This record gives sequence, C-alpha cells and structure tokens, in this order.
Amino acid sequence: MAAPVNIVVGSHVWVEDPVEAWIDGEVSRINGLEVLVHTTKGKTVVANISKVFPKDTEAPPGGVDDMTKLSYLHEPGVLQNLAARYELNEIYTYTGNILIAINPFQRLPHLYDTHMMEQYKGAGFGELSPHVFAVADVAYRAMINEGKSNSILVSGESGAGKTETTKMLMRYLAHLGGRSGVEGRTVEQQVLESNPVLEAFGNAKTVRNNNSSRFGKFVEIQFDKSGRISGAAVRTYLLERSRVCQISTPERNYHCFYLLCAAPPEEIERYKLGNPRTFHYLNQSNCYELDGVNDGHEYLATRRAMDIVGISEQEQEAIFRVVAAILHLGNINFAKGKEIDSSVIKDEQSRFHLNMTAELLKCDAQSLEDALIKRVMVTPEEIITRTLDPVNAIGSRDALAKTIYSRLFDWLVDKINNSIGQDPNSKSIIGVLDIYGFESFKCNSFEQFCINYTNEKLQQHFNQHVFKMEQEEYTKEEINWSYIEFVDNQDVLDLIEKKPGGIISLLDEACMFPKSTHETFAQKLYQTFKNNKRFIKPKLSRTDFTISHYAGEVNYQANLFLDKNKDYVVAEHQGLLTASNCPFVVSLFPAQSEETSKSSKFSSIGSRFKLQLQSLMETLSATEPHYIRCVKPNNVLKPAIFENANIIQQLRCGGVLEAIRISCAGYPTRRTFYEFLHRFGVLAPEVLEGNYDDKTACIMILDKKGLKGYQVGKTKVFLRAGQMAELDARRAEVLGNAARTIQRQIRTYIARKEFISLRKAAIQMQSYWRGRMACKLYEQLRREAAALKIQKNFRRYIARKSYLTVRSSAITLQTGLRAMTARNEFRFRKQTKAAIIIQAHWRCHQAYSYYKSLQKAIIVTQCSWRCRVARRELRKLKMAARETGALKEAKDKLEKRVEELTWRLQLEKRLRVDLEEAKAQETAKLQETLHAMQLQIEEANVMVIREREAARKAIEEAPPVIKETPVIVQDTEKVDSLTAEVERLKASLLSQTQAAEEAKQACAAAQAQNEELTTKLGDAEKKVDQLQDSVQRLEEKLSNLESENQVLRQQALAISPTAKALSARPKTPILQRTPENGNVLNGEAKKQLDSSRALSSPRETESEEKPQKSLNEKQQENQDLLIKCISQDLGFSGGRPIAACLIYKSLLQWRSFEVERTSVFDRIIQTIGAAIEVQDNNDVLSYWLCNSSTLLLLLQRTLKASGAASLTPQRRRSTSASLFGRMSQGLRASPQSAGFSFLNGRVLGGLDDLRQVEAKYPALLFKQQLTAFLEKIYGMIRDNLKKEISPLLGLCIQAPRTSRASLVKGRSQANAVAQQALIAHWQSIVKSLNYYLKIMKANHVPPFLVRKVFTQIFSFINVQLFNSLLLRRECCSFSNGEFVKTGLAELENWCHEATEEYAGSAWDELRHIRQAVGFLVIHQKPKKTLKEITNDLCPVLSIQQLYRISTMYWDDKYGTHSVSSDVISSMRVMMTEDSNNAVSSSFLLDDDSSIPFTVDDISKTMQQIEVSDIDPPPLIRENSGFSFLLPRAE
Repeated sequence: MAAPVNIVVGSHVWVEDPVEAWIDGEVSRINGLEVLVHTTKGKTVVANISKVFPKDTEAPPGGVDDMTKLSYLHEPGVLQNLAARYELNEIYTYTGNILIAINPFQRLPHLYDTHMMEQYKGAGFGELSPHVFAVADVAYRAMINEGKSNSILVSGESGAGKTETTKMLMRYLAHLGGRSGVEGRTVEQQVLESNPVLEAFGNAKTVRNNNSSRFGKFVEIQFDKSGRISGAAVRTYLLERSRVCQISTPERNYHCFYLLCAAPPEEIERYKLGNPRTFHYLNQSNCYELDGVNDGHEYLATRRAMDIVGISEQEQEAIFRVVAAILHLGNINFAKGKEIDSSVIKDEQSRFHLNMTAELLKCDAQSLEDALIKRVMVTPEEIITRTLDPVNAIGSRDALAKTIYSRLFDWLVDKINNSIGQDPNSKSIIGVLDIYGFESFKCNSFEQFCINYTNEKLQQHFNQHVFKMEQEEYTKEEINWSYIEFVDNQDVLDLIEKKPGGIISLLDEACMFPKSTHETFAQKLYQTFKNNKRFIKPKLSRTDFTISHYAGEVNYQANLFLDKNKDYVVAEHQGLLTASNCPFVVSLFPAQSEETSKSSKFSSIGSRFKLQLQSLMETLSATEPHYIRCVKPNNVLKPAIFENANIIQQLRCGGVLEAIRISCAGYPTRRTFYEFLHRFGVLAPEVLEGNYDDKTACIMILDKKGLKGYQVGKTKVFLRAGQMAELDARRAEVLGNAARTIQRQIRTYIARKEFISLRKAAIQMQSYWRGRMACKLYEQLRREAAALKIQKNFRRYIARKSYLTVRSSAITLQTGLRAMTARNEFRFRKQTKAAIIIQAHWRCHQAYSYYKSLQKAIIVTQCSWRCRVARRELRKLKMAARETGALKEAKDKLEKRVEELTWRLQLEKRLRVDLEEAKAQETAKLQETLHAMQLQIEEANVMVIREREAARKAIEEAPPVIKETPVIVQDTEKVDSLTAEVERLKASLLSQTQAAEEAKQACAAAQAQNEELTTKLGDAEKKVDQLQDSVQRLEEKLSNLESENQVLRQQALAISPTAKALSARPKTPILQRTPENGNVLNGEAKKQLDSSRALSSPRETESEEKPQKSLNEKQQENQDLLIKCISQDLGFSGGRPIAACLIYKSLLQWRSFEVERTSVFDRIIQTIGAAIEVQDNNDVLSYWLCNSSTLLLLLQRTLKASGAASLTPQRRRSTSASLFGRMSQGLRASPQSAGFSFLNGRVLGGLDDLRQVEAKYPALLFKQQLTAFLEKIYGMIRDNLKKEISPLLGLCIQAPRTSRASLVKGRSQANAVAQQALIAHWQSIVKSLNYYLKIMKANHVPPFLVRKVFTQIFSFINVQLFNSLLLRRECCSFSNGEFVKTGLAELENWCHEATEEYAGSAWDELRHIRQAVGFLVIHQKPKKTLKEITNDLCPVLSIQQLYRISTMYWDDKYGTHSVSSDVISSMRVMMTEDSNNAVSSSFLLDDDSSIPFTVDDISKTMQQIEVSDIDPPPLIRENSGFSFLLPRAE
C-alpha cells in the first residue's frame, strides 16, 4: 500500500485509531507532512500524511462482492467493505479468486440448502454472489475439464469456522458427484461422521477457542473418470504431541481424557479413574470443564460415533483402556535411589498408578518400572545397564505417554480410512485442507513455532498462487507485467528450515548433546543469526528470540524447546509394549528389527514436523489450489459484533493483506471501460460527445490528465497505486467547479427572488394605505347620509303614532255597541231552542211506549218457535257428537299403529333376516289390535244406532211443547210458565252450541295433526328413497373395487408361472350375460356355461375351430390396417383428431374393451411411442398430445370396471321385450362376428352414446398407459419450451451488464439502438411463446392443457428471473429493474393477446418477480415502513427475500439509497425469530416440474366429442371390415 497522494483540504480519508483500527474523517488542515483530520466520531486527529489513506465516498453502502473492484485497495478499504457486508449478513467476499468467510455465529440455513446448491451448479466463478459453493464448483469443474487434481485450503484461527466450511465443501462435492457408500451412507456422510472421533482425540481448549484442532487435516475426496465420488481418505498432519504432558492455564488437554473421567460409574470403576484434578496430566491447568458442554453426554456421543465409523466394542474398550493408562502413567513419580543418579518409585500412590498402568496395558509391572528408570547401552565390548535419575525418569515417562498417544491417534485415522474406503484407481482428487492458523500469544513455545512455520510455508504457496493469478489476469488483458516485483518470504523459511544453519537444525544439534540447555541453545541462535533481518534478540531476556513473520513479529520462549523437541524411540518402551498381552497394544507397537531394538534412537519432533510439512506441500503443489480464509469477527463468539482490530490481525495472519500488497505492486485498481467512463467521463466531456469507442475514449481521458505508467487492456483500464486518487482529485476539482457554478446560479436566483418579493411587498403596502384613505372618506360620507335617514324616520314615527291613537279609540267604541246587540239576539234564540227540545222529548216518549209493547209480543212469539226448532237441532247434535268422538278415537289409534308399522317397516329393511321373527310377532300383535279396534268400532256403531232409536222413540212419545191453540193474553200463569220454559231451552241450546264448537275445534286439530303426520310420512319416504340411492351407489363403488381387485389378480396371475399354462388353453368366448339385459349375473351364467362345455362333444369343438381361426385372421388384418393408418398424420375434422376417433370407434366396434386378452392395445401404445421418439419435433408432439387427450377423454366417459352393473339391477332397463333389445342381445351373444355385420354395426353404433362398456384388464391397462404417455408428451413440450427460453432468460439478466456501456454516451441514435438490443431478448421469448401457441392451436390441443403449459412456463420464468435477481448483486439495481419491468410488460401484452382461454392465470405466476421489480424501481425507499413494504408493495415476498433485495439494492442511475436502517434491523430481528422457531426457509424459489392435472381434470374441462360423423381416411374407407366407420347417410 503506497503512500497516498493528492490529499487536500476537504478530502475524505482514513486514519489509524487505537480502538477502531481505522476511522474515517475529513482533512481540515495540512502542515507539511502532518494532516489534521476531523473524524466522524467527533475527534480531531493529527497524523503523518504517509499513514493517511483516501476514502471512496462513492462506494456502495452494501460494499462490493469482490474487493479487487474497490477504488482504493488498501487496509481500511478492505476492512470497511467487510464490515458493511457483514452487517447485511453477507458473510462471503471475494478478493480475486480468494474467498473470505466471516463466521456469523448464527444459523443461516437458507445459504446452504439444496436450492442454493442447484443455483451454483455450473455457474461461472463470480457470476453469482460469493459463496463457498462457488469455490467448490470451480474446483470440481476444473478437475472434470482439465483432468487435474484440485485442492481447497481452508485456513483461519480457532473459532473462525474452518470445520463448518469444510463440511459445506464436502456437502457440495457430494451433491455434484455423490455415490452411495457402505450401508447406504455416502462418502461425505462417512467423512463427517469421523469428525466427532477425531475431535475427541485431536481437539483441545486453547486460549481463543474451546474446540481447537491441534492437528492438520487433509481430506482427499477421490473421483472416478465420470466425476463420481469413488472414495475418500483423511490425512492428518502435525499432531501436537507435547500437549499430552504439558498444558497451562486456561487451556485443557485433549478432550478424550476429560470424557473418560465423566464416563458411567461402572467404567470409571473399571479403569480406577476419578476427578480430573487428581491426574498430573490434567491438573497443570485450572480449567477442567467447558461452558455449555456436558462431558458425560459427549462421552456417549463419541462412543456412538465410534460405532458408526466401524470401531468394534472390543476395540473401543481397548482404546479407552489405553487412554486411562496414559492418565495413570502421568501420576507415577520418582525419588532418588540409594545409588548415585538412580531413582525409585516415590511412594505407594505412585506404585498403585504403576500397577494400574501395567494392568491396563496388560504388561508386567516390574518390566514397566525397569523400562521407566533403566537404560541399556550397547557397546562393542559389553551391554551396560544404567539407572536414570528422577528428572530423566520423568522425561522417560512423558516420552512413553506421548508415544502411546501418538500411535493411538494414528491408529484411529487408519481405522477411519479403512471404514470410508479408498479408490486406488482414482486419477483425480479434490483435497480439502483444514489446518490451524497463525498463532501469536503472550507466551509462545515450541508448538507455536511449528504452527507458524507451517503457515509460513503455506503463505509462500499462497503468494505464488496470487502472483500467478495476477500474471494470468495481465496476460488475459494483454498488458506488460514484466517489471512487477514478487513479494516472497523465502528468507523466513531459510531462517527456520535451512540445512545446515537453520533453527530446526540447531535445535536438533542441541538435543543430541546431553549437556545442552535452553540457554546454550539461545546463545547459539543469537550468534548464528545476529545479522539476519528476520531474527531479533530481545534486550531484556537471555533465552527469548523474535522472528519477523509475514503476519508480524512473534516472541518465542526457548525454555522448553529442547524438551519438547526430543522424541526418543526407547528400545525398552518398544520391547515392553510389544510383549503386551493386549493385541490392540501390540498392534500399536509392531516388532522392530534387532539392530533398532538394541539401542534408543534419537528422533526430533521438529525434523518429523518438517518432513510431514514437505509431504503436504508436495501434495498441494501437485494440485490446483483454491483458498478460503475464515475470519472470526469477535472473541465473545456472538453474532452482529465486528471487532476491527481483531479482524485486521486475522487478515494479516491469513495472508489477505499480503495478497493485497502483491496486487498493489502491480495495478491495484482495475476498471472496465464502462465503469471508468461512467466515473471519470466528466474530466473530458468532449470525448463522450465525440464518436469514439470506449477504449479510445479511456486513453484520451488518461492522456489528457497526463498520467504515466497505466495500462489499457482488452476490456479494462489498469491503474498504478495512487493514480486512482489522482484522478479522483481531478474529478473532485471538476465537480467542485461545477458545484461553485451551480452555487453562483442558485445565489443569483435567490437574490433576484428576494428583490422581487421586496418590490411586491412595497407595492402591496402602498395599495393598502391608499385603500385606507379611501375607506375613511367613504365612512364620512356614509355617516352624513345616515343622519339624514335618522331624522326622516323619526318624523315619520311621530306622525304615525298620533294617527294610531285616534284609530284605536274609534274601534273600541264600535266594539261595545256591537256586543250589546249580539247578547240580546243570543238570549232570544236560547229560549226558542229550549221550547223545541221539550216538545221533541214528549213526542218521543209516546212513540217509544207504543213500540216497546209491540216488540214484547213479537219476542214471546219468536221464542216459542225457536225453542221448538232448537230441541230438534239438539237431538241431531247429540247423535252427531257421539258418532264423531268414537270415529276420532279409532282413527287416532289407527294412525299411531300406522306410524309404528312404518317405523318397523324401515327397521325391517335394515335388519332384514335378523328381525324376521320379531316382524312376524309384531304383525300378529298388530292384527289382533286391529281386530280389537274393529270390534270396538262395530260396538260403537251399534251403540249409536241404539241411541238414535231411543231418541226417536222419546221424541215420538213426548207431548208437544207448543200447541196451536189461541193464547189468551190475560192468562198470566200460562205466560209465566212458557217464559220459564223458553229460558230453560235457551240455556240448554247455549250449552249444546258450546259443546258442538268444542267438538269442531277438536276435529280441526285432529285433521291438522293428521296432515302433519302425512307430511312427515312423505318426508320419511323421500329419505328412504335417498338412502336406497346411496346404498346403490355404494354397491357400485364396491363392484368397481372388486373389479380392480380382479385386475390385480389377473396381473399377478400373468406374472406367476401358472400363466403359461393358462395361456396355452384354447380361446373361447366367455358369455356371462342374461338374455333379458345382457349383464352378468352372480355366477349363474358362468355355471351354466361350464356345464354346457362339459356336455359338448369333441366334434363340435373341432367344427368351431375353423371359422374361429378365419375370423381371428380377418381381425388381425384389420388391426394391421388400423395401425398402419394411425401411424400417418391423419389431421383433424372439425377440430376433432381423426386418429383418436378412429381408434376409439374401432376398439368399441371390435369389443376390444371387453375381452380378456388382446394385443391391439400394445400395438397402439408402441405406435404412439415410436411417433414421439424425436423429442424436438414439437409439431408431432402437439399432434399426439391432442390425440392422446381426446382418446383418454373418450375412454374416461365410456369405460367402467367390469362387474359394476351386477350389483344394481334396478337401474338397468330391460330391452328384451322389444325388437331393439332382442337385436342387441343377439349382438352380445357373438362378440367375434359382431364386427363384420353391417346391420349389426349400425345398431351397435347407435348404442355408443347410451351405455358404458364394462372394461377388462387389458382395457384398463391401456387407459393407464395412455395416461402416462399423455403426461410424458406434455412434459416434453413443456421442457422443450423451457430449454428454448432458458438461454434467453440468461441473456435478459446479462443484457444490462453487456449492453449498458453503450448507453453512457449521450448519442440518441446509440441509445435507441441499445434499447432495441436490450428488448430484443424479451421479444425472442415472446416469439418462442407465440410459436408454441401457434403449433398447439394448429393441432387443436385442448385449451386446458395449453393453459397448464404456459402457466408452468411463466412460473419457470418467475423462478429463474427472481433467483438471478437475488443471487447477483449487479442485477439488483434500479436500471436493471426498469429493464426487467419493460420485459415483463412484453409478457403481459402477450397474455392479453393470447386471451384468457390459452394464457389462463399465467400472468399471476410472475407475482414474485413483478413485486421484486416494483420494489427496485419505486422511489423514496427510505421513507417506506416495513408494514407498507410487506402489506402493500410486496405481500408475496418473504422476510428473507425482502431482506436480500433490500441489502443488495444499489441505484446506478440516480444514486438513491435502499430502505432505512430501522427497516433493515426489523427484518433482521424477524429473520432471527424465524430461525429460532425452526421455520426459516430458503429465499430462493423452486421450479415445479410436476404434472399439474389429472385425468378427471381433463374430463371435466373438455367438451363432449361427437365421433359418429368422422369421415374415415381413404386407406380404410374401401375396406369392408371398416364399413362401420362410414357416415350413416351413406
């Protein structure tokens, strides 16, 4: 990163900050080399100009997906870009072809599902958003295309997500080339299942991570020639052996030790274990447990993982026995012996652990003790045995523990590889390297030295690869790059590994001498490397040394270097464990040669480390590398926290900044011609207005500004470090001048506007004062006029008041006189009226007295006569009341019995046989009751007759009440007696009348109740009819199920060996129909047929064979002719496919649907299959789609399963009584000859529309096959259209990026041509849609199927466009939204032109892309709330999709921003809640390739087809066997 230039006052820059690493601000003053910067945090910082870097103010707010696109490729620019993307949950970013992955510390399942894998499958690198799948896909494609092995190097510090990234890589590679592994598990699954085992024995808690891998892992995924996974292997490197014996707070030893201490009680008792604090190898640190981790559960999980990997129960027991032995071995302590430099077991506790170790390893305890404290030295003269002092004995103990653990780990790796399975014939591999990253702690020992040495080696490989990629980029663009310097770290590697004289060589040399100490080793280093610029001696230490690595300086403490580097292969240890009684322990220590076993051979861990590293580098050098740098954003391991200083350190350690330095050594800034002109075209407007191509225009702008050293390639402009800032400074100057011009014009406009407003105000004020004076004058004149009016009105008031007084007096006098006259007149009239009233009352009294006397006489006469009449009516009513009551009672009883009988009748229908006896008993009871009721009715009738006779006799015998004798008025007694008799008769008549009324009311109520019961009875009868219909329908369904069962039985019979024997029998017509209706009875006809066959003679059979054979030959010829005919294109007749109608009528005429065995169906299916073999001929496919759908419709409406009619005889009409019925009966009796009779053919043709055909198994199978062909042809047409428009859709997404460059120049003609070129791709899609619609219309494909085709095609367009929009940030822009919206308008126009009959709801299928595009082109996005977006703008889109669009959006036309940060935060919260509730889904859409209809759907939507008037083709018109096809008019 070169020193910045063109830093001026007002420039936006980055300055260093001790907390934030880098902070942005604005330059306020420059004093020589010092710059005063006001930061956005409100602080003022003074910095050297060489440490200030320019900030790109026009960088997109969401960052760029490839940091080589940054205008300023420097450390703060990289950090800011990563922070912006991480805030939007964009965890992946490219730097060239290097992928940077920041651990999100949260679940993002939508990034890794199958939909996402399909999107990246085959996509070009950089075409979609950065992703780990893209790196894996590039490696796989390179391996397939070039045949060379590839490797993916995943690096990063502990907790950065290396292991998860490795899992995702293997998942994707398994998705591309997966195969089934052992027991149904894929290779990828088996590799992942080995992770828990390797983590238990190879991972430990470190300062920065609770589950840090303390070994390197290289997973080789092997592929065969076809690109399928054929095997895999796990290679482990550089296990940290010293951790077994030495740890420090707050770290832990390997997990397996703690897991075993937390095992179930029986296992702890078996191995004599206990609390980890009691073991020396574990209690050197104060950390024994991990937060949130239960070691007991993890132990059981590890055992389960071992089971899955294939480690047997015995092997597991042996493994943990060895682990327990190591823990006991660490507790063996030594004390000084009696002799000099000798040692013995310290105490009984140590003796107990010694015995337990021997027991667990199944070796002799004394041999173990001798192996720990004695050494055998072989000299030419003799063999000398010497004892070790306590210090050396402890060293011997620790060496044995490290050796056992190392061998155990190697055995586990070999076992896992054997379980996975390797392919020795594999030529290509993809390796995934997961290894620990650069480490720098406060105390760095031998382990950190080895780890950093590994990373230096990998960094050199990385630098070479980056430099190679730079060279390829420059060569591709054809620019000169020969003078670019290569940043190399070979000097650091020489310092460490050079022979002789390297640190490792000096360390091995020091370990060879017994008297060497860490101080002598440090002094040797100081003397050897005192002039090496990479080696630094600290001033305050005598044993520390510092190495300047590529990631920074690391201070190492040499105190334990010698102890940790020693790795003796002790002969005593080897012999002890080889002689063990445990086969597992013996397998860890195979027997060695005699020469090796006689003495202890020195082995250096550093040298072995170096050899393993060389082997790893050779493997990587033989492959094409790909790099993934994992970054841990914070140390608290929580999401949404981005610690700048921590990430900068990791970028340095991961070599990302080193790669940036390599890029800065050449041309760090690269811009396409379009981007360069778009940004710097303002520097030379005349160039844009001229008629120049893009490349020439860029060169003219650069030359005009006097830049030197730049390069112009084929598609890009390459700028040296600092030139971008210089151009930006010139651009800022031009824009500043333009801003000042705009400001000047604006200020002029504001001043003029203010002057005009002042002048307007003055004029308004003058107008106001003039108006005020006029108002005062007007007010004075108005007051004078008002005074005159007041005087006039006052004088008029006085005159009128005197006049009204005189007038009121006159009126009062007149009123008094007129009142006196009126009173006199009223008094006279009142006296006259009183006299008239008195006269009237007297006259009225006289007339009324005379009237009353006459009325009384008349009433007496009338009462006498009415009494006589009433007595007669009374006798009649009594007789009628008695008769009506008896009848009503009998009727009520009968009605109740009828209801009960009706209910029992219904119950009898349901229960039938079970209630027969009960029914008989009930009937008997009802008859007895009915007989009793009849007797009662007869008795009642007799009683009525008797009462009538008695009444008649009483009337005759009674004396007459009224005699026709003259009544003497003077006879007062007779009058009184008659009057009393009349009153008595009146009372009797009234009571009889009331009784009659009550009887009438009761009768009316009984009639109403009777009518109600009659209505209920009618409803019950209707329900009974409905139930009968339901029973009949259920019986029909049952018969269909029985028929399907019979079909399945026949199919099973055809598969069984007995089918051959059945097929060998002679074919005989099966007649199972009755003469009455031609339908099958329940086995009766079958029995008769069997009996007739048994009685028939052999001669009759022989006589029938010859005509049968000739008929079969004739029918075979007709079938051949039909197949030959339909194999041609017969066309259509009135929109009906001739071939389908021809097949249907022929099969129906030949009764092929009703035979048990026939080959015509298979031949028809083979003909259709042969016709559609050419999948690209859409005309033929549409032709057969129409024919198959029509034929299937006819079969659907004609065929029914055999046996359905036998269960519903009441629904069939008997036709045997008529001539028509007898003719149809004769036809059914001879199915073989029916097709050859012209008359019979006519009759049968008339039956087609009246009845359904009972189909046998071949017919039902033919219908299923035809359905399958219909779905296949439909899918072929749909997929052909998809294939045709897929590249066009790709061009629609690509078009804005490739064609938009020509729109930069302001030429109207070029704009019109470019717009036409952009819309041409959409017009091509519309053209394809029209072409397919035309073909399907020409072939009369049912509109229902056409709608389904285009509905699925529009759904496919919606999925492709929407997914491309979400996966490509360059497509998620304002101008691209306008472009896609224009294309969608073309599709909408096509839907209107195609009409709803054929387009259907296709336009609605584009709802996702329509709403997404509407969101892209809408203005004022920051003002929109989340509720408005989700409810009004984009109700269909999910929160994940909205979040993706909102964060990826960028306005390349107007420079506007996306939605507000509050909306983004709300979306992120909702997404987090969804992920917590396990409801999260992918933001991508899935294409539905299923068949969206059924046969019933086709049957419901297609109209009835008339097949009777179809004109047959000439090929079969003249054949007599097809005479039934001719129209009836002939």
